[in-house]
Amino acid sequence: MRLSRRKAWAAGLLAGFVLLGLTGYWFRTQIALAAFDLFFAKRVKAQLERSYQPIDRSAPEGRQDDRLPDGREEAAEKADRPFTLLLLGSDSRGRGRGRSDTMIVTAVRPRDSAMLLVSIPRDARVSIPGREKPEKIAHAYAYGGAGLAVETVERFLDIEIDHYASINFKGFREVIDTIGGIKLPIEKDLVNKDPNHEHFVVKAGQPFYNGEDALNYVRFREDAGGDASRTKRQQIFLQAIIDKASEVGEWRKIPELIEIMGSNFATDIPPDDLLRLAEQMLRSKTRPIYSHTLEGKGRMEGGVWYFIADERDAEQVTSWIRAWLDADADFQSLPKPEQAGTDGR
Repeated sequence: MRLSRRKAWAAGLLAGFVLLGLTGYWFRTQIALAAFDLFFAKRVKAQLERSYQPIDRSAPEGRQDDRLPDGREEAAEKADRPFTLLLLGSDSRGRGRGRSDTMIVTAVRPRDSAMLLVSIPRDARVSIPGREKPEKIAHAYAYGGAGLAVETVERFLDIEIDHYASINFKGFREVIDTIGGIKLPIEKDLVNKDPNHEHFVVKAGQPFYNGEDALNYVRFREDAGGDASRTKRQQIFLQAIIDKASEVGEWRKIPELIEIMGSNFATDIPPDDLLRLAEQMLRSKTRPIYSHTLEGKGRMEGGVWYFIADERDAEQVTSWIRAWLDADADFQSLPKPEQAGTDGR
């Protein structure tokens, strides 16, 4: 029996909705990006303007960076260029700038949507420009902010740092709560009970961890791995944030999340470039992240505990970063340490 005209029209409309639903499922990232551009981009850019804090980039005499773009370079080519980013995480808790508890040198390849993370233990013994004696690398941020931290890392690893991003973990805590928590691989309760440490317990096996538990996971200090384990947890923490932020359902919260970060976030990446980079990487189906923690050993010097970096490992790290900054290099041929994770694991 033939359908009436009204029933046929209704069936066609239903089929159309089903088709649109399937299209939305398969291309949900593209749809979310388009919606973000339409409704949120201007608002987010305005909020990021407050976080844009350039630092003095005067290079030492005789050193030039032929990778950085000049004013004549096409925007598309600029967006594809590999670059280095120094991630600085602090937890000042209202006591001024504080030290950098987290210091990660990141080599970013936008074209491949890939990142290489190299964690430097905060107790690493280094020469800080302007200081008479070697000190812990975490002190550089306390003495001179992001500018001195960047200069110290450049001298330590003999590389150039193109950009920095400084984050107070207070902002991260609030962001994690706003997005409903993050997943963390905690199989055994983490108990900080040393009299000289902050006391807390992070229960294992939770489906999601709130901001306080997630940051205590990063801060946990009483395991056998010491600083190496701590920096590994920092990398896992960052990957968990990236995974959750990449979920389509969180796109509508981006303006709120940026506003929450507020004064807790600073970078010298211009807002337009930051938005373009985020969009470019989120469009990718995979975002491979490789991580490495600088190797070495601890020892006491003058009553102070230091991490002494292994010179051979530091040289290898420098060679990795330089290789990743070669825009013409094939991604598959690049040296890669352990892979921290990819989208869709």
